[in-house]
This record gives sequence, C-alpha cells and structure tokens, in this order.
Amino acid sequence: MKILIIGSGGREHALAWKLKQSPRVTEIFCAPGNAGTAAIARNVPLKIADIPALVQFARDQKMDFTVVGPDDALAVGIADEFHQAGLRVFGPTKAGARFEWSKIFAKEFMQRHGIPTAAFGHFSKSEDAHAFCQKLRYPVVIKADGLALGKGVVIAENSDDAAKTIHRMMERGQFGVAGKQIVIEEFIEGRECSIHAFVDGTDYLLCPAAQDYKRALDGGLGPNTGGMGTLCPSPLLTDELHDRVHREVMLPFMRGLQAEGIAFQGLLYPGLIFTADGLKVLEFNCRFGDPETQSLVPHLKSDLLDILEACADGSLLK
Repeated sequence: MKILIIGSGGREHALAWKLKQSPRVTEIFCAPGNAGTAAIARNVPLKIADIPALVQFARDQKMDFTVVGPDDALAVGIADEFHQAGLRVFGPTKAGARFEWSKIFAKEFMQRHGIPTAAFGHFSKSEDAHAFCQKLRYPVVIKADGLALGKGVVIAENSDDAAKTIHRMMERGQFGVAGKQIVIEEFIEGRECSIHAFVDGTDYLLCPAAQDYKRALDGGLGPNTGGMGTLCPSPLLTDELHDRVHREVMLPFMRGLQAEGIAFQGLLYPGLIFTADGLKVLEFNCRFGDPETQSLVPHLKSDLLDILEACADGSLLK
C-alpha cells in the first residue's frame, strides 16, 4: 500500500517509522515532512493548508490511505475533502474535530454527558470575562476557544494577570480568531497525563498513557508550550485509574456521540488530571499528540496500519 502522511513534526516522523514496519506498506510519502521523515519516506513540498493540492496529489499518486497529523488541518475539514474525493483517510471530519477546535463546545459536551471537568464560564465579550474574574479565587485558567499551537492556555495567578491575559487574547488578538472567544475555568491541583484512544465511531481501544511536560522552564515553571518532552507509559495511570478512564470518560463520550449524532472516527486523546477529588478531563484532542506519539508508538506491538484502517472502516473490534 502507498501511504501519505500529512504533517511536519516529530509526530509524523514517529508515525512514518511505525507504519514502515507494516508488511503491507510499500511506500510512504510525507507532506511536507521533515529531515527525519526524509530518511524513511519521500517528502513532498506541499503545504499542510493547501488541501486541494494534497487531495490532487493523493489522487494522482493513487494513494491507498492518508494519515492526517496536525489539528489545524482537521479543523478546516481536510478529512471531509478526502472523503468527497473518494480517498481513504484517517482522521475525524471537521464536525468530529470540533472537540479540539472549540474548547467551548468540548466543555459543554462534557457538562451535558457527565464527564468530570473543571467548573468554567465562556465569553465572547471582554467586559463579561473581566466581570467573571472578579468573582473567582486565584489562580484561574484562561483558554483561547480555538487552536493556538498549544500556547492558548494561561494560568493567571492574580486578577492583574487575568486582566492582561483577557486583554491580549480578546482585544489585541494575540491568537487571532482563536481567541475571540475564551474559556475561564477553575485551576485544578493534580498530576496530569493523557491517553490515546482509537475510535471507529462505535467502539474504541485505549493505548498506554503518556505524560508530557508542557512548561518551558525546569521545575514546572514558565509558560505552556506544545510540549517539552514526554514519557510513556505514565506511572500515574494505575489499573484502578485506567478503569475509571473507561467508566468516567470514554464510555460517556461514546454515549454522547450516539445521543447527539456526532460521527467520530480517528484518534481521541483526552488530557487528564488526577486530583484529590478524583479524575477530571482538562481538554479533548482529536489527533495523535506531539510529542506524546514519539514515546507511544514504540510500545505498540500491533500493526499500526491495521488499527488505523479499522478506525476508518468502522471495524475496530470486528
């Protein structure tokens, strides 16, 4: 099979490395790829945002299967375009990926379906956000609603920090359209990890948990980044907590999909935090994590291509 991987990060290098081990894979292309993928695949100088060109390339080269890495490509509907072109693709549609490209949607979905998460408010007017902050205990967490390259989350230690953050996001446009609406939520103390789940629309399979380090500086200090490093499996996820992820997160999530008629076939990875009050979900992501994938895929003994195809075909547990 000829495989196209879309993306240019360490995540895509890890996916290419793992997919190359499949006996069914004959050739891998990466668009645009990087120096790492160039050693094991053919890089193609196409921009991730140029979806028509990617679709045309996949058609012209008769790609058997495409794997989408980046969240921003999924958010603008790359999977939808590939489906319309009759091309097989791994990744949720734009509607499914909304769990990541709108934090407001994700938080309200969790609230509707009893998935434990932090108390929150969401705002489209800065004056309302400022007024809400005056009622809160600090620190608080302020998040851009949309995608911001992993940098749209700020922990405000006091009211002055909160006011400046709201001003930067909503009035100065620090994150563009992604910050026109924001979520403000309670700060939760605990240990964080994330877990990847392959989802075929009806069923799911959990992977080992990963633990990444987001703060820019040593000792958990500094601003959030897209990830400074990761380990897998995470020692935080005991067997008991693993069972709770099934009961309290994944099963309600799957029931919610069915209740609301949301089609989701791809990779879901919830960001989790374990607190004194129990397990809570910080956010949902709708693609392989980066850097988490780099430490996750070496643990997968199965043929990754088989799993990805089963998700796309709705046959994960069949």
